[in-house]
Amino acid sequence: MIKMIVLTLAFCMSAVGVYAQKADFSGKWTLDVAKSKLGERNNIETQTLTVAQTANDIKIDTATKRTPPPSGTPGGGGGGGGGGMMGRGGDGAATYMLDGKDMKSEIAGPGGAMVPVTTNGKIDGGKLLLSNSRTFTTPNGAITSTTKETWELSADGKTLTVNVERTSPRGTDTTTKVFVKG
Repeated sequence: MIKMIVLTLAFCMSAVGVYAQKADFSGKWTLDVAKSKLGERNNIETQTLTVAQTANDIKIDTATKRTPPPSGTPGGGGGGGGGGMMGRGGDGAATYMLDGKDMKSEIAGPGGAMVPVTTNGKIDGGKLLLSNSRTFTTPNGAITSTTKETWELSADGKTLTVNVERTSPRGTDTTTKVFVKG
């Protein structure tokens, strides 16, 4: 009898492990600003993620509406390091391979110069891990900024928590974004 209980528990634990490895983040997600910890450099009024995931990759389309800068402040002090997902300033589409290998590409940067970007994505223990690194060439030399995100679904799959850490010459900025599926 005890052997049967142990085998049943072992089977259940392995089934949970397999489920956790195959977490599916697909869907349309809306930021719950009240439950999120956005930090002082963020000026997000609303944000939605439209996510499509396959066994090989994940496609994320981000749309953000920002609050206007406070009166009398040049640019409001937001945007820069506190922008949107993966350092894209909040809006746009991105695709990440889920094989855990670095993927190199280039994007148009300030002034139209091409900026090298390295991205990485994988699912580990039911969490989606995304990273992004880009190096800008400036008159003062090269500047590198990195973003690391950890995505985690609630047990019922209706809440997505995204912990973000951005590092740049301005320092390190961390946020926690809570999204609801809708």
